[in-house]
Amino acid sequence: MLTTRNLLLAMWLGAIALILTALYMQYFMGLTPCALCMTQRVFIIAVGVVALLAWLHNLGNPSGHIHLRVYSFLAVILAAIGASFSARHIWLQSLPEDLVPACGPSLGYLIETVPFSEAFSVLLQGDGHCAEVSWSFLGLSIPSWTLVCFIGFIVVNIFIFCREYRRSR
Repeated sequence: MLTTRNLLLAMWLGAIALILTALYMQYFMGLTPCALCMTQRVFIIAVGVVALLAWLHNLGNPSGHIHLRVYSFLAVILAAIGASFSARHIWLQSLPEDLVPACGPSLGYLIETVPFSEAFSVLLQGDGHCAEVSWSFLGLSIPSWTLVCFIGFIVVNIFIFCREYRRSR
C-alpha cells in the first residue's frame, strides 16, 4: 500500500541501497570515486536521513501533515541540489577529450592543504577525473543512474507534499 510512511521507509532504504552499491563499486570493483561522486553520495545520504526523520516523526504524530510537508520540501531541495551535481557530472563526461578540465590534486590533499572554501569550489567544479566513464549499465553511466534516482526522490517527495497538503484541508 502506498502510505506516506511506506514511501518514506522506501526512500530511506533506497538511499541505503544506493550508498551500499557505491561502496561495493568502490571497494570490490575498484572504481575510485571522484569529487563529484562523493558530493552526490552526500546528497543521497541527506535525502535518506530526511526520509528517516520524517518516518520517525510520523510514528509519534500520524496526523502531523505540516511536518511531513516540511520534510518533503527539504528532501526535494536536497535531491534537486544532488541532481544538479549529477547533471554537471554527466556534462563533464560528455565533453570531447580536448575540452575536459585538467585533473587536479585529490580531495584529501585539497582538504589538508588549502582553505575549505577553495577545496569546496574545486569539489563543485569537478575535474578531469570526473570526465572518465568507468562503468555503465544499459548505456547509462553512474552519474546518469544517480540522476535518475534523484529525480525519483523528487517525484516521491512532491507526491507526499501534495498528498499531505490535500489531507490538511
